[in-house]
Amino acid sequence: MSPAFGAMEVEHYSKGVLLEPFVHQVGGHSCVLRFNDKTICKPLIQREHQFYETLPTEMRKFTPQYEGVVSVSFEEDEDGNLCLIAYPLNGDHDNLENLDNSDCDPKSKLLRWTNKKTMLLENEKISKEWVRQHRKEEKMKSHKLEEEFEWLKKSEVLYYSVEKKGNVSSQFKPHNPWSMKCHQQQLQRMKENAKHRNQYKFILLENLTSRYEVPCVLDLKMGTRQHGDDASEEKKANQIRKCQQSTSAVIGVRVCGMQVYQAGTGQLMFMNKYHGRKLSVQGFKEALYQFFHNGKYLRRELFESVIKKLTELKSVLEKQESYRFYSSSLLIIYDGKERQEVAVDSDPEDLEDLSEESSDESAGAYAYKPTASTVDVRMIDFAHTTCKYYGEDSVVHEGQDTGYVFGLQNLIDIIKEIRDESGE
Repeated sequence: MSPAFGAMEVEHYSKGVLLEPFVHQVGGHSCVLRFNDKTICKPLIQREHQFYETLPTEMRKFTPQYEGVVSVSFEEDEDGNLCLIAYPLNGDHDNLENLDNSDCDPKSKLLRWTNKKTMLLENEKISKEWVRQHRKEEKMKSHKLEEEFEWLKKSEVLYYSVEKKGNVSSQFKPHNPWSMKCHQQQLQRMKENAKHRNQYKFILLENLTSRYEVPCVLDLKMGTRQHGDDASEEKKANQIRKCQQSTSAVIGVRVCGMQVYQAGTGQLMFMNKYHGRKLSVQGFKEALYQFFHNGKYLRRELFESVIKKLTELKSVLEKQESYRFYSSSLLIIYDGKERQEVAVDSDPEDLEDLSEESSDESAGAYAYKPTASTVDVRMIDFAHTTCKYYGEDSVVHEGQDTGYVFGLQNLIDIIKEIRDESGE
């Protein structure tokens, strides 16, 4: 393990850390949980774990930083509420000495995820509150709560207000429906297995959204093939069908999830993988446009940085002999916080970094200066990754992952098209 954060007391950590929902998960089926502000964790899959421990140096800037492994238990607190608690692995205290746990709640202040009698997940309660709010906003007073909750779970594109009195909440925690679904499924699985097994290994990874005030996240499933070499015939056929019926087969990339901030309405827009699978190539392009549009203007200043990072990643992957990143995703992340208005007749120093073009034709005497924000591009999800260095693999591939590289090049080309078509 490679410790990464500030100092902490091992004794405090050894009492257990409450794992909270990670609200910025927009895709995937594996449950992602919040360990602390800078760290998330997910169930350990041996192949993915092996990838993080052996990945090439040149790829590290394009993957989350790996922070080690913890043991996770399914427990009840003194009030009978069910929770997930992380502990250090046996004999692993020395390696965890530098892991910052200063912002984690102590076990005496456990987040209540379920009720002992009804076994209703707290996330489901949150969902119902969300439905009530949505019903009020859309004036759907004739619908029953239960009917709207079913609608919420099935909806592929949703909008949810995250602002209070016109400002982004300082405690920005929108309740992403996809992350709630994954949390519920994970808790249910562990609850059902609790009698037979209650010790699970989870890997700790860098929280890529921690640097952003309002993270906008795009999850793209990369490559023309999604099934691993060890997939059953049924799984293989299912994955091939999904690729053929989506943009994966045509351009090597499809939308797996999205979360984007709409500055004009103060809402977050969520798009899930089911909607992404239905998109045509033109629909995929429109979804990308939507990801870079905040409801008021297109975030053009982000394009060059995204294109540069994608091009660099493509160059790195072209040199990776034997690797295949089946079913891996690519995340693009930026800060959705609205750019700040600056008067055109301001001091030269204030205008030094102004965008070259106004964000709105009616901006008049104002131009827009982007907040200090960076765009992040990272590969995630390596449960089906293989390469010749994995000695137990029966299939050994040669050369680069052409399906993934093909998808990257098409992604770059489409973003360039959006940039050029939206220019002056």
